Formats: sequence, structure tokens, C-alpha cells
Amino acid sequence: MLAALWKSHFAATLQGGKLLAGHLPPHQGHVIQDNGSIAYGGPNPVQLVLQHPEQAVNPRWKLRKTLTESGGINVSMMDELGIKEEWLHRFPNELSGGELQRICVARAVGPRTRYLIADEMTTMLDAITQAQIWQALLRWSKQNGVGILVISHERRLIERICSRVVEWANGAYVR
Repeated sequence: MLAALWKSHFAATLQGGKLLAGHLPPHQGHVIQDNGSIAYGGPNPVQLVLQHPEQAVNPRWKLRKTLTESGGINVSMMDELGIKEEWLHRFPNELSGGELQRICVARAVGPRTRYLIADEMTTMLDAITQAQIWQALLRWSKQNGVGILVISHERRLIERICSRVVEWANGAYVR
């Protein structure tokens, strides 16, 4: 697993994650994934989980629909993440931020996911919830051969969960 430790402005990290996940087209060139360009606007094997889950879900959809957006509901991942069945009958505004983030993580780990970009994904969560989410993701990643790019300002987290660290500051590679 690779981590990018960012010491730059929030907008730069957000744009980078969105670019790599195919949410934004590059101004020049191409984003290449598995010898092909990333598809924009369609199913994508690169998934992005952002820091603010309320901005990543449709507020008019019940959460079951949100979860099925990725191709199905992974029941074992729901269990590992502590997602309760009754949450799926609710709207996003009826869950806490931590509960909603668990839903976003479960949606991102669909059957077609090959790469996951975790952009400050657990920053707003308490330490116990952070640990539970990361343990579940690390197990899932190993079992499914999925690469994870962790974008974070939290050096201790990165050193604990990542096998390789790339550090950026002011848009330039540091180490």
C-alpha cells in the first residue's frame, strides 16, 4: 500500500484524488490505469473515499440505493465495518458522520474495485472507528489484491498502515 503525505493546500489533494479516480479529466495528457486510460463518467475500477461523506452521497437516496451503486452489497464488509441493516432504510441525514463514512467505504469496495484512493478518509472520526475501518480495509485489500493510495496529513497513521510513503509539499516531491 502506498501513502502520499501531503503538506500542501487541501484543494490540491482533493483535485489529485478526483483526477486519479476519474472524477475530473486532466488538463493535459492521460491518467493511465492497467495499460488503459481511465473512463470518465462510467464504472471505474478506481474508487475514491473523501473526508466528508455527506458530500459524497445523494441526499435523496436511501442508503441501500447508495450501496448498490457500486454493483452490489458486500455483506461481510458491512459486518466488518459495523453497518447495521436498519441504516440501509434511512436517508444520509439520518446517520452520524461516522456511520455515513462507513457506508461510503462499503460502497467503494465493490466487486470491480482494483484501486482505492482514501483522501483524508478517517480524519474526522474517533480513534476506535478509524482503527475499525482501516483494519477492515487492510484485510479486504490483501484478500482481493487491491491497491490503496492513502492521502493524509497524519504521519503516524501513514507510518502504521502503509508500506511505502511519498511525501509532497507545495506541489513538489520531497521524499
